[in-house]
Amino acid sequence: MAGGPREVLTLQLGHFAGFVGAHWWNQQDAALCRPTDAKEPPGELCPDVLYRTGRTLHGQETYTPRLILMDLKGSLSSLKQEGGLYKDKQLDAAIAWQGKLTTHKEEIYPKNPYLQDLLSAEGVLNSDGIWRVKSIPNGKGPPPFTTATTPKPVLPTEGSIRVWSDFLRVHLHPRSICMIQKYNHDGEAGRLEAFGQGESILKEPKYLEELEDRLHFYVEECDYLQGFQILCDLHNGFSGVGAKAAELLQDEYSGRGIITWGLLPGPYCLGAALPFHCGAILATALDTVTVPYRLCSSPVSMVHLADMLNFSGKKVVTAGATIPFPLVPSQSLPDTLMQLGEATPWTPLSACGDPSGTCCFAQSVVLRGLDRACHTSQLTPGTPLPSPLHACTTGEEVLAQYLQQQQPRVRSSSHLLLTPCKVVPPYPYLFSSSFSQQGLVLDGPPTGAAVESIPVLGALCSSSSLNRALGDLAKDLARLDLRRWASFMDAGVEQDDLEETLQELRSLAQCYQSGDSLMD
Repeated sequence: MAGGPREVLTLQLGHFAGFVGAHWWNQQDAALCRPTDAKEPPGELCPDVLYRTGRTLHGQETYTPRLILMDLKGSLSSLKQEGGLYKDKQLDAAIAWQGKLTTHKEEIYPKNPYLQDLLSAEGVLNSDGIWRVKSIPNGKGPPPFTTATTPKPVLPTEGSIRVWSDFLRVHLHPRSICMIQKYNHDGEAGRLEAFGQGESILKEPKYLEELEDRLHFYVEECDYLQGFQILCDLHNGFSGVGAKAAELLQDEYSGRGIITWGLLPGPYCLGAALPFHCGAILATALDTVTVPYRLCSSPVSMVHLADMLNFSGKKVVTAGATIPFPLVPSQSLPDTLMQLGEATPWTPLSACGDPSGTCCFAQSVVLRGLDRACHTSQLTPGTPLPSPLHACTTGEEVLAQYLQQQQPRVRSSSHLLLTPCKVVPPYPYLFSSSFSQQGLVLDGPPTGAAVESIPVLGALCSSSSLNRALGDLAKDLARLDLRRWASFMDAGVEQDDLEETLQELRSLAQCYQSGDSLMD
């Protein structure tokens, strides 16, 4: 539909992907739930790209993520597989059998205090089976967290969070959750460990048909489907599920964009490196680097973004972010960028090491959450300009010129947004008292107010750092003895398969040699 949303269907594969996804959807929800009188920038991002409207059997309108997620048996905690919006007592069919019945009822896992409080704030399930939702701002999403007249909500504690559903505050559609029953989430036995195990799951008719049915349900209701984004665990068998799912999408929906976000629990020094913390960081980066294909005005399609970053056989990019972007209220964007000097302005989030000294071929950069007043120089007329950036007349020009100075011969795409990233609870407390409520670096004493939103700089880069990273990975894999890894052998992985994969990996690494850049 011309002028309508360019829909994206999200696939969320694996338990750590669930942590990242829960934070991601919570941030989308927080953006939807802002009070109507808040001093927020006009809508720059189109929520309909990621969300779908629906209607329950009782006629109540719903607004849920366009999402298919797969996880293992025992990973949902108190979350029901069918979600909580479409409960209907009338669906309990009359029993025709007149003989003796034996009922086996699974014990319900209790909700933690945070989810109980959230449920109470949203509404109640009446005796007629109809969910009565309390007032909703903007017509979408649950109510905001608190107002001057409502009691302070219960917040989740890190100790109470075992699985991603323990802090997910959005409702999911009944067709979102797909459970893999043949493997266990907990325990030492029956784990989904190997790539081949994951591949074999989508070779089984049961799981393949279930995934295809859900894909058809979501795809057929789209007016203009631009593509699929896959959030996928890389450190377990869900890597194989993701590879097989991407292959299926390529065969079934040729011409649509497919972007896969491979996810690993990182070695971040935040508390005990909890998935709750790591997932929040990656979700914030993801919420920023995906901005180009979620814009209301002049969006960049997923296909165009992928083509811009990957050419001449390239298939992989690195991600980086600065969370939060270090702007002092008394400074302008040109001031801050000049202070960064020649160093790479973002922290790498990919396992490619320090990007300094590497050659960048193409990059997509997004800076969001800065007030328009600080986009350009605030120097009084007649003051000597410290840099060419201070002569720019728009923030977009400042960012583009800065990137051009940093990487003169690089294909660059940049976007500057007023909309910040929301970090309200249940987002973890990662920011010190030296930041303002809007995530700016305080140049005075702490105010004591919790950080609610932050400016973020995010980037996707195709660079020669991948030559080293992929090459080193191939060397490490070549030294492995498959016979020592029972789960790989059980999944049918042969030595010849490994050799073929290694050769493909070496060929891909060669695409990122520094002399291979294509410049127009």
